[in-house]
Amino acid sequence: MSSPHSSGTAPFVLSVLDNAITGVGYSAQETFDEIIALAKLADRRGFQRFWMSEHHAMPGASIPAPHLMVARLTGETERIRLGAGGIMLPNHVPLVIAEQIGMLDALAPGRIDLGLGRAPGTDGATASALRRHHAANDEFPEQITELLGFLNSDFPQGHPYSHVHAVPGPWQAEQNRVPQPETSADIWILGSSIYSAQVAASFGRPYAFALQFGSADVLNALRIYRENFRPSRYLDEPYSLVSVGAIADEDPAEARRQSSSTAMAMLRMFQRKPFSLLPPEEVEAFQGTYQERQIIEEYTDRALHGTAAEVASGLEELHYQTGVDEVMLVVQGYTRRAQARTVELIADHYGMPAGTRRHEADLALNGGL
Repeated sequence: MSSPHSSGTAPFVLSVLDNAITGVGYSAQETFDEIIALAKLADRRGFQRFWMSEHHAMPGASIPAPHLMVARLTGETERIRLGAGGIMLPNHVPLVIAEQIGMLDALAPGRIDLGLGRAPGTDGATASALRRHHAANDEFPEQITELLGFLNSDFPQGHPYSHVHAVPGPWQAEQNRVPQPETSADIWILGSSIYSAQVAASFGRPYAFALQFGSADVLNALRIYRENFRPSRYLDEPYSLVSVGAIADEDPAEARRQSSSTAMAMLRMFQRKPFSLLPPEEVEAFQGTYQERQIIEEYTDRALHGTAAEVASGLEELHYQTGVDEVMLVVQGYTRRAQARTVELIADHYGMPAGTRRHEADLALNGGL
């Protein structure tokens, strides 16, 4: 695993996760333009990595194939690590993922991350269309082993795939009589459960815990990961990351309003309605039941929202409780402007590199997006 750099004065490494949030009234094309601008901004401000996650059949999340956006971002950024974080491996064939990641590492050597999860990233009906056999989740460790075999071209003799090779990769270099690639993608295990912690520990890989999904038992998961970690040729000791929803604004009331849009989308999902990001004004006007309002309040406050100092205080408390090496900001809110502002304000708070002001031109805000 590559060594991370410091993030200004923050007592942890800082990164960004973009779920391609697309509010009602905005198009996927507008969102993709803003993702490119946000990745450039995170690159200039010195964040460690910029990840995007796989979601399907959600109006409010526009990336079903993060590796495609990673390919675009390799030509738009200079330093920051880029990640498909995550790819829901049971939705895919491991050989194809190995080929795609090999291509990305050839495009941006030493800058590619691959985070592996097992959730479908969608509703049950869509998951059924993606996964044609019901045992997909149960085979997650075997799928990881298979993927690593293709990436490293090191299946043992006699294995059914010992003569099957992912290209680009080590086998192609050998056949073409050129030096072996000097870099490879960093492989992470993602999750929000004890199970994912056990998987990450058994493979000796870095572990990313998704706290934005709710009040899961992050402390026990991290304890189990650390206690059961098996050193590997990729990682000598445990390395952990926690991702958490974050919205920073000079006006803390506006930050909370932006957070309420994401909370409303969660309520809609619980009601088996599409995951849609409604404007804060519509959320405020929503005449729901007491229980519905409680769910909106709960999920509004699960994200860290407020001024930069208030959000940073929450990040530092999370770091104190968990002892993680890295914290990933899951940028949230109805507008893409709010998400970009969060990255700017947190970078300013921790004295991260100023970069340039070109991002104001790059952020094609399209009438206040």
